[in-house]
Amino acid sequence: MNRAKGSPVDRTKEAGEPGAGNAAGTPAASDFLQLTADQAPRGGLSDWLVGQIRRAIADGRLPTGSRLPATRVLAADLKVSRGVVTESYRRLVEDGHVVGRGRSGTVVAATPLNGARGAADPVGAAGPAGTAGPRPAAGVFDTPPQADVFDTFRAAPARIDLSPGLPDLAAFPRTAWLRAERAVLAEAASGALGYGDPRGAPELRRAVAGWLRVNRGITAAPEEIIVVAGTAQALGLVAQVLRARGVDRLAVEDPSSLGARQHLHSWGLETPPVPVDGDGVRVDALRASGASAVLLTPAHQFPTGVVLGGERRRELVRWAGEGGLVVEDDYDAEHRYDRAPVAALGALAPDRVCYLGSVSKLLAPALRIGWLLAPARHRAALTDAKRFADLGNAVLPQLALARLMESGALERQLRLVRRRHRVRRDAMIAALRTHLPRARVHGAAAGLHLTVTFPPGVDDTALASRALAHGVKTQPLSWHTQRPGRPGLVLGYAAATPSAVAEGVAVLAGLLPSAGPGRGS
Repeated sequence: MNRAKGSPVDRTKEAGEPGAGNAAGTPAASDFLQLTADQAPRGGLSDWLVGQIRRAIADGRLPTGSRLPATRVLAADLKVSRGVVTESYRRLVEDGHVVGRGRSGTVVAATPLNGARGAADPVGAAGPAGTAGPRPAAGVFDTPPQADVFDTFRAAPARIDLSPGLPDLAAFPRTAWLRAERAVLAEAASGALGYGDPRGAPELRRAVAGWLRVNRGITAAPEEIIVVAGTAQALGLVAQVLRARGVDRLAVEDPSSLGARQHLHSWGLETPPVPVDGDGVRVDALRASGASAVLLTPAHQFPTGVVLGGERRRELVRWAGEGGLVVEDDYDAEHRYDRAPVAALGALAPDRVCYLGSVSKLLAPALRIGWLLAPARHRAALTDAKRFADLGNAVLPQLALARLMESGALERQLRLVRRRHRVRRDAMIAALRTHLPRARVHGAAAGLHLTVTFPPGVDDTALASRALAHGVKTQPLSWHTQRPGRPGLVLGYAAATPSAVAEGVAVLAGLLPSAGPGRGS
């Protein structure tokens, strides 16, 4: 974009008088970040302005929630076309640095430092007491992961967060959610503010039934759905019911989510590992394990990204028909980019599958809203477990979510985040090709993360620790395995801007030993 046609700045430049802001010698400057448009390269005003604001966000001068000047005001200060500022803000919105809030203006959505200025140093920065090198990570990776490891991990500051399972929180539809909440409060009867059905608000159960029918191929009556506080609570309820019925082992995929295993262990269940290959969980190994129940992520296996193949699905349904129970965590099912959707297992064998879903990855984990759909023989016991856990989820957020679902706003949000996540996934793949061309990448067709595996000999926990010390947060693959396997990293891309993703991958590549991927391996 060019400066406003015929502006004083343009005439000064054309006259060959660098540094003179206009004919009267007044600099084309703004109090905002002390910006001076005369410093911009000719024909590159938008690139310059975007770069200046990005740097201010990165170094903490513009913290999360701070408001940018109105486009008209900043354009007038800098004596440039308003289109230059509008274009710059648009680019910042697209890469997730800022978000438009309607009448509230344009605000910073998230900072690479996660709000903690100086919490982590870039590569080569001075460490404590002026020593060379990064500061040490705060003990996150010093010992085998304990029950509080994810609390510690989330609290660890980082310039670039490549945590898996974290959606683009800056994309949360605040305006639509506020509109839904206002409508709910305006229309809800007084009785809706009392204790509700422990299975959840009827309005949300109806909306979830419609969502599952359209998006996941599951036909279920609202009465069959239990609203829960996310997948974590659903796992806890299932574990309680299984334990009460004499089941003490719930097989899991290997690799599989460390967090899910921790939840099951807390309820007294063992988690025998069942290997995963290119077609998903190996049903022959599941049979050999002797387990009568298994937890799976068939739509996008965590962390490998494998989709459970057609023949494996048929084998699994046969196994379940012989008395087994499948607990289906429909993880990342909506977030697909390069492949057709696959039906949920709950649509194929509803009498043998406990189906778990949530909006944590589509909207935000903070909502703590999910759903559980179980075979009839388990439904009453699961409802009792939910009742005695908390008497049911908070009703008002349920009603707001139901309105988003029924109005089509949630479907529009899904289309929006798919586009944003695809851009960030592509940025990560491009960065991996550039910096780690020999790395093996898994799970690119869907989801919110990629898994990268390395040759034997790489200590992925030590690598993740060094990365965190250099300001890049990610998880070692070994956290999520029970049996020996290839080392690797699980790299989330949804919550980071494309430029941050590329920088984070470059940092990781610089930390690998000389025998690592991209260096002749």
